[in-house]
Amino acid sequence: MAVYLMLTTLTDEGRKTIKATPARIKEVNKEVEAMGVKILAQYALLGPYDFINILEAPNSETMVRVAVELGSRGTLGTLTMAALTMDEFTRSLKGGTGRARARKPA
Repeated sequence: MAVYLMLTTLTDEGRKTIKATPARIKEVNKEVEAMGVKILAQYALLGPYDFINILEAPNSETMVRVAVELGSRGTLGTLTMAALTMDEFTRSLKGGTGRARARKPA
């Protein structure tokens, strides 16, 4: 499974929802997991982003589906990035096989 970082920014509507119903965060987490994504860690942030989620998904297509579904609600925006372990990264530099190498454009 691949690891992804998802930075989230709440819209005005999203901030109102979270303020009124903080438990909504856990409800959304369950929805994300039902789409095939495991939440490894989740943090609230200070700064330009409101949350960071460290996620595990079978592929990028699954992450696209999650990001579009969440963004289509109008309560948040996302920035999603694929993450590589240092072993995967260095293996890709050596020309080895593995997930990192498979991500290179054809």
